Amino acid sequence: MGMTITEKILAEHAGKEFVEPGELINARLDLVLGNDITAPVAIKEFEKLGIEKVFDPDKVVLVPDHFTPNKDIKSAELAKTVREFAKKQGLTNYFEVGRMGIEHCLLPEQGLVLPGDVVIGADSHTCTYGALGAFATGVGSTDMAAGMATGEAWFKVPETIKFIYYGKLRPYVSGKDLILYTIGLIGVDGARYMAMEFTGETIKELSMDNRLTMANMAIEAGAKNGIFEPDEITLAYVEKRAKRPYQVYHSDPDAKYAQVIEIDVSKIEPQVAFPHLPENTRPISAVGEVKIDQVVIGSCTNGRIEDLRVAASILKGKKVHPDVRLIVIPGTQAIYLQAVREGLVEAIVEAGGAFSTPTCGPCLGGHMGILAKGERAVSTTNRNFVGRMGHPESEVYLASPAVAAASAILGRIAGPEEVA
Repeated sequence: MGMTITEKILAEHAGKEFVEPGELINARLDLVLGNDITAPVAIKEFEKLGIEKVFDPDKVVLVPDHFTPNKDIKSAELAKTVREFAKKQGLTNYFEVGRMGIEHCLLPEQGLVLPGDVVIGADSHTCTYGALGAFATGVGSTDMAAGMATGEAWFKVPETIKFIYYGKLRPYVSGKDLILYTIGLIGVDGARYMAMEFTGETIKELSMDNRLTMANMAIEAGAKNGIFEPDEITLAYVEKRAKRPYQVYHSDPDAKYAQVIEIDVSKIEPQVAFPHLPENTRPISAVGEVKIDQVVIGSCTNGRIEDLRVAASILKGKKVHPDVRLIVIPGTQAIYLQAVREGLVEAIVEAGGAFSTPTCGPCLGGHMGILAKGERAVSTTNRNFVGRMGHPESEVYLASPAVAAASAILGRIAGPEEVA
């Protein structure tokens, strides 16, 4: 019997010829990731083990991106812990303010994750790297500590759901809309501890930025990982960044899937996920009149250059509604610089938007855009749980950069065609 791409990667890293769903394995790690919230806990656990050095200083990556530039004394102390550990261990890949970016935007950009890798990160959206054909998943800080010490982690091989997307995308429909629609279809626990494998004729035409957005939100359906088979688009992205060899895997034609779901994308409108779960999706035509106070465009989901291009193209020559605060956050310094060079920052600022250095800040209610009681935000982030962006009685509506930009202009949730 054949194996899926997820099973093949795990089998190779476990030193086995064949694995099957439900099997417990110990797998070799290509990369271990932590940030300024999770890494300090992992560092403390690592030091309890009494081990002097991490398994490989080139394969432990630390990115202080959640509360940096530091917002208060506590966040400064957390960042200091990470900084000093990175220096003590001689880590190759520690990214200080000015060089850092949102971790899940930064690592692919830097060529640190490659097809066929096994990656764990003490952050639930580590699944983003599945867009590159890697097995990548989020873990707790104690698992990160063990990974830093041994270079290995245990896994239960997940079953796989295969999603086949076909048909032509409508105008302004993006990877964000596809994944929101999919989560709306199967629910937030619809792929619990499973692999979501994305394929089909539509996917073959989808850019890497859109694929990264889709893989990023696999965890919002409860998945262990989301994954795309590498193709010419993947390799074109990877080959100019890779600094080490990598292995491309594909699912076998006779691989066994727990379920196969086919989706006709020509029927999908821009999507909006209402509070307080990503599964509460509606097409833009069914949203109704929802006034808003804030718009956030950014995060590890939609802070890439294509996202900023879409937002700027809609905002250019227009003004943000006087009752709305627009906050735009690029995913990395390189994206920031590219946005400056292309005139995207100018278009956003002239429209009345605020443009920030890279940070995860508002997505998790950290800083740079916290909501007060009763306020509503349209956000391109990945979660809209109760209190996610601030007060427990605030509301977050998830959408694409196109919908977010149009909403910023009109002061209510709006489709981009309304302001075109």
